[in-house]
Order: sequence, then structure tokens, then C-alpha cells
Amino acid sequence: MLDDEGETSVFVNRDLVEPDTIIDEERIVGRDDQLEAVVSYLKPTLQGNRPPNMLLYGPAGTGKSLIIGAVTQQIVDLCQSKGERFGVVDINCQPINTLDQAVFELVQTVANDVDAEVGVPETGVSTKKKYRRLYELINEHYDSVIFILDEIDLLVGRRANDEPAYSKLLYQLSRASNTNEIEGQVSVAALTNDPKFMEDIDGRAESSFNPRDVYFPDYDANQLRQILENRRDAFRPDALTDDVIPLVSAFAAQSHGDARKAIDLFRGAGDLADERGDEKVREKHVRESQEEIDKDRSLKLIEGLTTQKKISLYATASVAHFSNRSGSSVPSPVGFKVYQWVTDQIDADQMTRETYVKYVKELSTYGLISTARKSRGRGRGMYMEFTFTSDPEAMMNRIVDDTRLEAIANQEDLLQSVVSAQLREFHNQ
Repeated sequence: MLDDEGETSVFVNRDLVEPDTIIDEERIVGRDDQLEAVVSYLKPTLQGNRPPNMLLYGPAGTGKSLIIGAVTQQIVDLCQSKGERFGVVDINCQPINTLDQAVFELVQTVANDVDAEVGVPETGVSTKKKYRRLYELINEHYDSVIFILDEIDLLVGRRANDEPAYSKLLYQLSRASNTNEIEGQVSVAALTNDPKFMEDIDGRAESSFNPRDVYFPDYDANQLRQILENRRDAFRPDALTDDVIPLVSAFAAQSHGDARKAIDLFRGAGDLADERGDEKVREKHVRESQEEIDKDRSLKLIEGLTTQKKISLYATASVAHFSNRSGSSVPSPVGFKVYQWVTDQIDADQMTRETYVKYVKELSTYGLISTARKSRGRGRGMYMEFTFTSDPEAMMNRIVDDTRLEAIANQEDLLQSVVSAQLREFHNQ
């Protein structure tokens, strides 16, 4: 079966429809201002000067990683031609839980890039030793370096004095050159979907990081269509029917202008055509691929959540599922009360209400829920309201794969009564 070449693929260059592929400048659409800004900020590197730190912010799939990746790759090439060593240390903070893990990930990324030993174990040594090894590797192998911290706002970690882990990381990295821990020039680029990201940073970290802002707005339908047209040559010239690109663009436009989702869907439709031995990618492949992507994205996201985030999501989804009064909308005070009950039942650590709300709000960046700020009336305060964009019961069923929550799933009637009681109390206040 492996030796059998099978039918001709609809693809000729599948890499072009991988969302993380670094593409040529002429394929970049609708990001001229952002490209110009990032180039101008990083250009001092080529003159041996320190570039400013940057904050790239905007909704998911709007080109933040694409632009910073394209520009830094060109700088790597230009520096190599001059015999200079420019390092790009790029990590995604979404799956990282603590500051210690983040620093180890940076060490591992540099070691892999320069083909060196990691030099420190993942556990059993202090974070300070990991920082020391990171600086040692950079000083030995790079003349200058940029740290790219994608989805930086999700690196909350264990809070000390209410300071999130990302605040400490930004403080250490942005000052490493000034303290001579890194001998060459250092720049830090933080990427986030949260426009209010800087509000939670410690004052010292804010002063040290002090970034130049680059805003990335949503793509409109025409830009999404052009993005796909610019990657049409990933497929055979006759492989796409005329309705494929307009339909993929329309689906992506409904997802708030997310180019990553558009490219995922474009590639998925081609993969589906290949699996079925079809010579052309048609509308039916796009529609079926869209259904599969929605299922897979939610499933993969939930599987990767920490236990606390799973409990927070499960409690919130249960309110949406069992509520007859508010439909799928969940007032955060009710969600938090149910969260407290769940943690008591399974003997889990209990986070504060602020942390619970933050965990649930994070899920809005993945399209699982939408959030809105609501008023309880004059003088009665504000609260967050969460609305699920997909079936909350299906979400609960996926989360129950975590064995700690199985005990709650087996008490459905009791859970429903808790939800009903909390909703009555909230609406009667």
C-alpha cells in the first residue's frame, strides 16, 4: 500500500497551504502597513544596532505570525550573507503553564536551532539555572537575537503578588542585554489577540519592555479571497472548480476574517478530494471539510486544556445546557458558583472568581464562546456573560474524558439542580 503511488494528487505544492509556511512577500495580502512597520523596527539589526521591542496585536489569524516570520527570515538570510549570526527564538505560549516551563522551552528551541545539547533538565533545577543556560547558548551561537512570544497573554502561570508569568518573562528577556547577560543585541516581539494585554503587566516589566505597537485588523472577504488566490498554485492548474475559493472565503469571513481558518479549510478540502480519489476540489469537499475542521478544532483545544480550564469550561457549559431561562447565555456569577460546586465535589484546587472569568474569556479567542459585559442595573455592578457558539452539551461530553470529571457527569440530576438553584438566586437578586 505504501509503495502504491495511487491517484494523482490535486496538490503540486501542499506547503503553500500550510498556515505556518513562511511565504514570499508578494503573496502577503492587505498587510502593507504592518509589514512596513515591522521592517522599519527590525532594520537596525542589520546595522548592528538594537531594534525596539514590539507588541503585535489583533484577532486570531490576521497575519501577526506571518509578518514577523517573513521579516525575521529575511534578516537571517541577510545576516548570513554578511557572516553575522542572527537568532530567531520563536515559541507559542498557549500550551505552556508556568514561567519555568517557558524558559525551558526557550532553551530547547535555541539548542535545537544551533544543534547543541539542551544542557539543563526540564525539572529538578531552578528557573535561574535555565535562564543562565539560555544566555550561555545565545552568547555562544548568536551575535543578535529576537525572542518571538506568540499568544503571550495565555502564559499566566502561578501568580505571585498578582503578577502573571508573562510579565516576569518579558521583564527578564527585555533587560538581558542591558544587564550584560546577553552580549549581543536583544529584541522581544510579543504577539497577542488581547488588545488590553499591557494592562496586566507589572510596572517594571512595562518600563523594560516598552514596545512599539503594531495593530492587525480582521481581513475582509476580498482580502481573504486574494490570500487564497495567491496560494492557488498549491494545486494543479485544473484542480479547483470556480466556486471553491469564493466559498472558502465566505466561510472564513463568517469566522471574523481569520486567514488561518481559510487556509486550513482550503487545504482540508484538497485533502478530502485526494482521500476520495477525486480529480477536482469541489463545493462538496469544502462543506464537508468545514464540518470536520469545526469538530477537530474544538476537540484538540479541549484535550490540551489544563485541568482547571476544563473544570471552568465544564461548569460554564453545564449552565448553558441545563438552563431553560437564559438559553445558552451564562452569567459569570452563576458559572463561578457552579465551578465552586464542581471543585468541591472532585476535591480540586479552587481558583478565584477573577481567574475563573479569565480562563473562560481565553476560550473566546478560539471561537468556542463569545463574551459580553453586562450591567445588573443602576448601582448593582457589572458581570460577564458567556454565550456558546456550539453545542454546550457536546462540549461537556468531550471534557468528561478527563477522569476527574467523570464523577460529576454521573450525577447529572444533581448538577442540573445546582444550576437551577444558582440561576434562580441570580435572577431573584
